[in-house]
Amino acid sequence: MVTAASRNGRVSAKIVGGVATSHVPAIGAAIDQGKTTDDYWAPLFKGFEKSQKWIKDLNPDVAIVVYNDHATAFSLELIPTFALGCAEEFPIADEGWGARPVPPVYGHPDLAWHIAQSLILDEFDLTIANRLEVDHGLTVPLSLLFGQPARWPCPVIPLCVNVVQYPPPTGNRCYNLGKAIQRAVESFDEDLRVVVFGTGGMSHQLQAERAGLINSEFDNRFLDDLVNRPDKARAIPHLEYLREAGSEGIELVMWLIMRGALNKKVHEIHRHYHVPASNTAVGHLILENDSR
Repeated sequence: MVTAASRNGRVSAKIVGGVATSHVPAIGAAIDQGKTTDDYWAPLFKGFEKSQKWIKDLNPDVAIVVYNDHATAFSLELIPTFALGCAEEFPIADEGWGARPVPPVYGHPDLAWHIAQSLILDEFDLTIANRLEVDHGLTVPLSLLFGQPARWPCPVIPLCVNVVQYPPPTGNRCYNLGKAIQRAVESFDEDLRVVVFGTGGMSHQLQAERAGLINSEFDNRFLDDLVNRPDKARAIPHLEYLREAGSEGIELVMWLIMRGALNKKVHEIHRHYHVPASNTAVGHLILENDSR
C-alpha cells in the first residue's frame, strides 16, 4: 500500500498513480443505456476491468481530473487556458440531451485552493472556478474507472484545459504544469493519496474531409513515448497533432499534465487501445512511479 509522503518528519500528500483515458461521449451513453456487454462495446470495456480493480485496491483519497469542457461551462465568450475547480460540489451538465444519470461530483476545496495558490505563485496563470458544471469530459473517465456507484468513492478536483479554441497550451507547458501540480500536492500538509487523470484523445477528427480519421501508428507511438520518453512527447508541436492525430487529437496534451505530475521514471501497470469507439480511437494507461 502506497502511503503519503513523509519528509523531515512532516506528513504530506502524495501522488500515487496516473490514469490516461479517452473520454468519448458515446462511452458514457453505452454505460448509461446498459450496452457495455453488446458485441460492439464489450471489447472496449473489457480493457478497463483491470483498471477498475487497480483503483479499487488503491482507494485514493482524491482524484485530480484533467479534461476539457465541451462548451457547457465555458464558451467563446470566456476561454480560460487552465481553470481549476475549487468548489465543494460540481453539478452534472446537461449537454443537450439531459444530464448523465451519475452522482454529483464532490470537490476537495482545501487541497484545490492550496494547488491554486501554489500554481499561481509558481507563475502559472490559473483561472479559479468556484462554480462549475462538469460534462462528459470528466464524468466518462470517472465511470470507466469507478463504474456506476451511488456516490463517487473520492472527492474530485476538476482541471479544465482549453483544447477547443486555438491557441491551446503546448505539450511542454502542460507537462510543466503537471510538475507544478506534483510540487503543490507534495507541499500539502495532510495525509492524502492522490490520483491524477489525463483525459481526451486519442486520434480523431469530427468534421470536414478528414472526419473519422484514426491514426493507430501515431497513437501507439505516443503511448510508448508518454511512458518511456516523456521529453519526446512533450515536444510534439501543435501542427504535428493536427496532421497526424486530427483536429481533436490535440486533447492529448492533457495526458502530459498527468505524466508531468509523476516522476520521470514510471512503471506501466496496464495499457489498452481500442478502435473504434464511435468515430474515435480509445487509449488508456495506468501508471505508477517506479520505486526501483
